[in-house]
Amino acid sequence: MKNQKTFKVFIVEDDLWYSSMLEYYLSLNPDYVIQKFDTAQSFLSRLHEKPDVVTLDYSLPDMNGDKLLKQIKETSPDTKVIILSGQENVKVALDLLKKGANDYIVKDEDAKDKLWNTIINLRENIELKQEIETLKEEVGRKYDFSNGIIGSSPVIQRVFSMMEKAARTNITVSVTGETGTGKELVAKSIHYNSPRKNLAFVAVNLAAIPRDLLESELFGHEKGAFTGAIARRIGKFEEASKGTLFLDEIGEMDINMQAKLLRALQEKEIVRVGSNEVVKIDVRIIVATHRNLLEMVKSGTFREDLYYRILGLPIHLPPLRERENDVLIIAKHFMDNFCKENALPRKNLSTEAKKKLMGHAFPGNVRELKSVIDLACVMAEEKEIEAEHLNVVSQNMSSDFMLKEVTLKEFTIKFIQFYLDKYNYDVLKVARKLDVGKSTIYRMIQNKEVFVNKKYSFEASFMN
Repeated sequence: MKNQKTFKVFIVEDDLWYSSMLEYYLSLNPDYVIQKFDTAQSFLSRLHEKPDVVTLDYSLPDMNGDKLLKQIKETSPDTKVIILSGQENVKVALDLLKKGANDYIVKDEDAKDKLWNTIINLRENIELKQEIETLKEEVGRKYDFSNGIIGSSPVIQRVFSMMEKAARTNITVSVTGETGTGKELVAKSIHYNSPRKNLAFVAVNLAAIPRDLLESELFGHEKGAFTGAIARRIGKFEEASKGTLFLDEIGEMDINMQAKLLRALQEKEIVRVGSNEVVKIDVRIIVATHRNLLEMVKSGTFREDLYYRILGLPIHLPPLRERENDVLIIAKHFMDNFCKENALPRKNLSTEAKKKLMGHAFPGNVRELKSVIDLACVMAEEKEIEAEHLNVVSQNMSSDFMLKEVTLKEFTIKFIQFYLDKYNYDVLKVARKLDVGKSTIYRMIQNKEVFVNKKYSFEASFMN
């Protein structure tokens, strides 16, 4: 990308007095770097430098403006060309504009002012285009698989492999996983790494739309189609034209609406509510659900034909509890981001805090982890986040523990830790509740198998 602080302008003009006048006038803007040429050939020998703008005399001694314009567009298509001519010929001007010239200016007393304004407008357009390209690159980097989805565990590496396969084609993708695992992030990453990345990504949460409005939301409606339809409105399928349509929580769709969706996907066409006009569609479909659609097919709540239509390339997002040390990697990512966004000093996790995170099943997955880390960054006064700052006490002990297969020893440690958290680290009370010796709990504290709030740790060290 060119340096936006400098702007390269080539003046191609055989009248030396006129070119010097243009050079002086344009040089009043210190951002402009001006080069003059009095022949087409001398100019073409430097065209590889790719100037931002060329002011081109239409009548050069060694080549006319029409032929030179063609060579400029072939060699440096991004270069903007302003034709300067001593004659006001509308037909010639229109012909040159059709062939790629950006403006046609007659050499009169207002020519230099018109040229000045034209170059200002062209520069603004060039810089706007560069800014858009930069933003596109940033979006691409943001949704790069390894940037958007944090982790290095084998299970998440398999997910990356499937996402790469999905991004290379237009195959329908079905993303499954528990709530909070990042299904929409996967969909966006696939889209922004696919050939459709410069086109629309439209996400629809089907669970959030009332049943009687879903058809209109997806397919659009005509004016007067129903009460409140005061104007035509295009639906999400048309909004996502040539891009990607992400249908989140597809398992929540009503069985009758499933038939209409199936027809749209099969025929690649829709009909707006209240219309008879068929609208052809070209969209890439990605669906997601936390439900087991195959079980829903067996129970009759999800159409079998639609299930096989949307199955495509299945990607299952593993829950956080199955991703090994990814919990700590993601936690660090959230900590760094939160501290940076809120102008806080960078924080670290203590050993006890890491154990607490690794010991939690995270039924809310990555979404829950982010909430826990954000709060911990606020609660921790010092640079180190302690276990007491992590609000991860499960509201349902049995389901939390059973989510993850553990040994009897691991279960015992989790069980005692749960009660320590629940009863504010009161060892004597926990010992009575669980009918175990207090010395057993103190020994586990000393061995760092379980942990207590710092203000209780001094007592624990002397009461074994």
